[in-house]
Amino acid sequence: MKNTRIVFMGTPEFSVPALEALAKEPGFDVLLAVTQPDRPKGRGKKLSPSAVKQAALNLGIEVFQPEKINTPEAIALISGLEPDYFVVVAFGQILSRQMLDTPKTYPINIHASLLPKYRGAAPIQAAVLNMDEQTGVTTMVMAEKMDAGDMLLMETTPVDPQETASMLHDRLSQMGAQLIIKTIHGIEQGKITPVPQDHSKATYVSMLKKSDGRINWQGSNKAVCAHINAMTPWPGAFTELCGKRLKIFKAVPSSLSIPASVLPGTLVCCDDKGLFVAAGNGVVQVLELMGSSGKRLDAASFLCGNKIDLPAQFK
Repeated sequence: MKNTRIVFMGTPEFSVPALEALAKEPGFDVLLAVTQPDRPKGRGKKLSPSAVKQAALNLGIEVFQPEKINTPEAIALISGLEPDYFVVVAFGQILSRQMLDTPKTYPINIHASLLPKYRGAAPIQAAVLNMDEQTGVTTMVMAEKMDAGDMLLMETTPVDPQETASMLHDRLSQMGAQLIIKTIHGIEQGKITPVPQDHSKATYVSMLKKSDGRINWQGSNKAVCAHINAMTPWPGAFTELCGKRLKIFKAVPSSLSIPASVLPGTLVCCDDKGLFVAAGNGVVQVLELMGSSGKRLDAASFLCGNKIDLPAQFK
C-alpha cells in the first residue's frame, strides 16, 4: 500500500511535536521539511537554525529553507514531490493560491484556537489574557485568507487560571501533534469532511509587541494576573518602580483587604510572602520578579537586595 506523502512547513518550537508525530506514524512519509532560513540570534548575532530544521535533521528529513516560498523554483521543487498533503504549523510565510493547490488532497494548517475565535498570530496569549475557561486546537484546510479555511477537526482543553502562555503553548503543541494524525487518518478513511467556519463570529489577534507587556494596574486583580500569565515568556510583563523597570513573572489574586481610596498600582505591603499591589479592583500578590540584577527571584529574595519605602507606586 502506498504511503501518505506529506510536505511539512513550520518554524518555531510549537511546530516540532507535529513534525515528530508525522515522521513516526506508520504509513506516513514526510518528504520535506520547509522552514525559515537561519536567522541571527543572541548577542553575537550568530546564524541559528529554526527548531524545525534541527528536528528535521535529527529525524533524517530533508530541509528546504526558501527566503520566499512562492517563487516558481520553490513551487516546482515542492510540486515535483507529488505530496498528498501539506501540514503547516506556524511556518511564517503566506502561501499563494498556486502553492495551496499543490497537494493532491489538502493543505492542512494546525491553529492553536477554537476557530473562528482568535484567528491570527497570538491565539494562545489571547486565551490566557481574556481568562477563557477553555481553548483548543483546530485543523483546517488552508485558504488564501488567514485562518479562514474550512475546519476538519477540533479538540478543546480547559485553561487553568494559573497557567501561563508558555505552559499552554506546550500543551497545545502536543495536542496539535495528536490531532493532525487523527485528521489525516480520518480524511483517508472518508470519516472527515471540511466544515465552513462561521465568519460572522471571527475574531482576530495581532502579533504581540514589547510594549504590550506593560501592566495596567487599573484592571481587576484577576485581569492583572491574567495579563502577567499571558505575557510569559514573551514579551514579559513589566512595570516601573521609582523609575526602574521590574519584570514580573508570577502573581496571584490576593484576598487582602485595603481601603477603596488606595490608588491602583500602590504597593501597600511587602514581606517574604510577596509584594501586595492594589489593582483597580482587589489586590495582586507578586510572587516572582526581576529587577536590575537581571535574576528572577522570589519576593523574599528580591526584598533582601531591594529596600522599598512604603507606600510605593508602580507605574
